Amino acid sequence: MQKMSNNIQIMTVGGGCFWCTEAVFQEIKGVQKVVSGYAGGSAPGKPTYREICSGLTGHAEVVQVTFDANIISFEELLIIFMTTHDPTTLNRQGADRGTQYRSVIFYHSESQQKIAQEILTKIQTYYQNTICTEVSALPIFYEAEAAHQNYYRENTQQGYCSFVIEPKLAKLRKRYADKLK
Repeated sequence: MQKMSNNIQIMTVGGGCFWCTEAVFQEIKGVQKVVSGYAGGSAPGKPTYREICSGLTGHAEVVQVTFDANIISFEELLIIFMTTHDPTTLNRQGADRGTQYRSVIFYHSESQQKIAQEILTKIQTYYQNTICTEVSALPIFYEAEAAHQNYYRENTQQGYCSFVIEPKLAKLRKRYADKLK
């Protein structure tokens, strides 16, 4: 009989387009669910993708990751996150530009805040440029529209998936093969 884990945790991060970030975390052992959404801005009511893309609401495209910490730790997930996007470019990932594409870690507890700050310090030595990843308490998380959920898996032939997400996943598979499902 398999023992059920009671160490289910949630992390919320943004590293550019949420389609890319979602695709990365869906590959990781111990990750149970990845939900694309928006956080960190202000708009009356639930923001829409169109509003977010305007850059006027201040929200970031983020993913909320539910994971079993008995299989993979918050620290390991943050290291994967910090090394599968460019945390040194302010409000930009590749061709995507605007505050909605900023690098951000929204912590859920003081423990997550402390770990995030430690990981940023540790990871900085791997980058020539200064890391500009924001670390903030999680404000309201808004789930993105259904069309943005599971995007890569449902749209693998779409150009963005082929040219942007595929290379990112290839890098992930090479670097973190032991962490993949």
